[in-house]
Amino acid sequence: MTSKSSGFTLIELLVVVAILGIIAAIGIVSYNGYVSSAKKRSAENVMQQISLGQTEYYSDNGIYYRNSTGTSCNPTSTTSSAIETNLLGGTDSITSEMGYELCVANDATNYKVVAKENGGNCEITMTALGAFVRTNC
Repeated sequence: MTSKSSGFTLIELLVVVAILGIIAAIGIVSYNGYVSSAKKRSAENVMQQISLGQTEYYSDNGIYYRNSTGTSCNPTSTTSSAIETNLLGGTDSITSEMGYELCVANDATNYKVVAKENGGNCEITMTALGAFVRTNC
């Protein structure tokens, strides 16, 4: 006499769990890429706001704002806060959620804005003409 079972076998359950694991892994990788890309775009948007602030600062003072002397700078939380105060009207535009710190360097006639990823290697530079250069991104 043969009895028929109406449940799932262990093999069937293991296959379903494995498929769900693969789908979850693909989703997590895609989500992390999306978050990273969104942070880069957010940093670039703030850099464009800084460019507008530079235009106003130049109009008021006859020179461009800068965080450091020379044509290079090292982005830190201090330089980011100074940019918010001097170019962005005191707004909290450079947040920790953005994942980047910013600074401004200039010579006598031009400026550049540099964004460095917190805990990462990505560096984004924007020239006064609005051209972006991404390094290790």
